[in-house]
Amino acid sequence: MSLRLYDTATRGVRDFVPLVSGEVSIYLCGVTVQGAAHIGHARSAVNFDILRRWLEHSGQAVSFVRNGTDIDDKILTKSAEAGVPWWAWAAQHERGLSKAYETVGCRPPTVEPRATGHVPEMIRLMHRLTDSGHAYAAGGDVYFDVASYPPYGELSGQRVDKMLAAADTPSDSAKRDPRDFALWKGARPGEPSWDTPWGPGRPGWHLECSAMAERYLGPSFDIHGGGLDLVFPHHENEQAQSRAVGDGFASYWMHNAWVTLGGEKMSKSLGNSTLVAELVETVRPIELRYYLAGPHYRSTIEYTPDSLAEAAVAFRRIEGFVARAVERVGPHAGTPVLCTDFATAMDDDLGVPAALACIQTAIRAGNTALSGGEDAAVAGALGAVRAMLGVLGLDPLAAPWAGSSEAGLRPVVDSLVQVVLEQRAAARARQDYAGADAIRDQLAAAGIVVEDTASGPRWSVEGAR
Repeated sequence: MSLRLYDTATRGVRDFVPLVSGEVSIYLCGVTVQGAAHIGHARSAVNFDILRRWLEHSGQAVSFVRNGTDIDDKILTKSAEAGVPWWAWAAQHERGLSKAYETVGCRPPTVEPRATGHVPEMIRLMHRLTDSGHAYAAGGDVYFDVASYPPYGELSGQRVDKMLAAADTPSDSAKRDPRDFALWKGARPGEPSWDTPWGPGRPGWHLECSAMAERYLGPSFDIHGGGLDLVFPHHENEQAQSRAVGDGFASYWMHNAWVTLGGEKMSKSLGNSTLVAELVETVRPIELRYYLAGPHYRSTIEYTPDSLAEAAVAFRRIEGFVARAVERVGPHAGTPVLCTDFATAMDDDLGVPAALACIQTAIRAGNTALSGGEDAAVAGALGAVRAMLGVLGLDPLAAPWAGSSEAGLRPVVDSLVQVVLEQRAAARARQDYAGADAIRDQLAAAGIVVEDTASGPRWSVEGAR
């Protein structure tokens, strides 16, 4: 493969070489299902969906695992405040997250395991850790012994002697070292628990991902992904507990940057979340995907309503070309071949901004061909543009967008607009130009732009030309 990816562990771009030729295994840390999905969650999902699509386009068979954390301190706290059983609270928000991912066009993972469904795997991993001296039981909890694993801190680039306490339990009194982290938390009154050889309790956050990654991808796999905020302590701890028992774990670590609001990371705990369900009331889902996909995955997105609106208008221009080209040559015209520069950009650490520039170049050529009546060139541009958009999950004529309710309404809206345009044409035929202009102004007020062409009037949604 010619793909190169930035690896957090080595702090540099590396040639991507999968462990098994022709196959790629990816584990993406999903969400702790404590609340509604915001665009920070959606951004991570979109970024790794594009990675998956590009790998598959390049001929790789991808096994894609995205977990869900359905037992956690935050879930227990919020469910108790709402007076809802913890499992019902988790299930409700798990469904909401799945809906949000679907809304922005992300394909479902190969498997989406829940933490609570993999306690036996966690127990086996804790046995391996305690038997090898890397973990110990104390006070009903089980802790990873950070001092027993000298490479601890390598992933995040930290020194152990400079680290603060793990702060993952109410008290550090049972720990050998405050920096030791909890693999298993002993049962507390009123909380759910599972039986283990060390007593009843529930999983620690970090243990679950190592156990699930090994269960579905084996002791060694290609790519581990997640948000930048997970590098420490979550991913550092995952790597430590897996490699301490001899597993190779992840060969590459990929982390997407944050979506920020007012310079701060978007987070439910900070109270500055912008929810996916709210945003798709102001822009279409495909436009939201374009907004999240456009910047490089390692670049921060500073969210503002204006920047989202600008992205929506930019995508409508792309969509407008596709619509005009399809009107001229049909949806299946042209060969779906990627521009060379597009492939080069995607192979350079998923360079989506440069890839979008290639799409714009193809659209400019296509618009020139449309103006000149060069149907063969129009078809060529359409085929290339749709192929490139398809890699990014942004082809408006492909699933899931082509089958959406919005797409289904297009013929209905078109019929209604055509009736109005016929009235306008009749007004012009009787030289009632004031009446014809009034009809055009009414359409414009509704966001419908009318363009008079040699073949008759053409309409589009404002900003989509």
